Amino acid sequence: MNAFDLTILRFINHFAFRSSLFDYAVIGIEKFYFTRGLGLICLLWWIWFRDGPTARRDKEIVTATMVATFVALFVGRFMAHWLPFRLRPFSNPALMMRFPAEASACSGHALRTWSSFPSDHAMMWCAVATGIFLASRRLGAIAFIYALVFICLPRVYLGMHYPTDVLAGIVLGVAICLLFNYPALRHRIATPALDWSIKYQGVFYALVFLLSFELASQFDELRSLTEFIWRRV
Repeated sequence: MNAFDLTILRFINHFAFRSSLFDYAVIGIEKFYFTRGLGLICLLWWIWFRDGPTARRDKEIVTATMVATFVALFVGRFMAHWLPFRLRPFSNPALMMRFPAEASACSGHALRTWSSFPSDHAMMWCAVATGIFLASRRLGAIAFIYALVFICLPRVYLGMHYPTDVLAGIVLGVAICLLFNYPALRHRIATPALDWSIKYQGVFYALVFLLSFELASQFDELRSLTEFIWRRV
């Protein structure tokens, strides 16, 4: 355990269990889809449909950002699987701390067996916030504050991640989104999707709605189904 993580965890942990209402509010913020990222997906839809001279560029940014978000989730899971395993704070007895996640559904079996580094939530939603920032600095600032307050901080407070898990996730998410939004690459990624959105509007928006839901839920149903099948194979 490095001194940086330990110092921040000790400071944050002083606030735990002082108010059951506050603890359950943080658990709810982490658990509910609306506070876990749905608001950021709504901002992407807003950017997609807003009019103006940059409408084409906005759609390219949204398309590249959604691709980057999927890549960020995959990279986060890949790194967590192949890097040395890191026990989550609420499961680490060496810390000698208690976290609200211990008494909630947040501490499920799957979470205990997944390495905490890096935070795939931070990677995904900071990638989305970066894309929003590229389209609109004002909305992007709101998106980053939202991601930090409603997604990143609750996971540290509940003992689901160390601060360095979240910081690494933020850096990786921002970097991946910036890479996919490099103008030449962004144009190459977005052009086929935008052409398809004109030719097959119904199918396109139905699929985008489905992908938006899966991003907002972070593929919870698919991951639960995969885990169920994996345990029985």
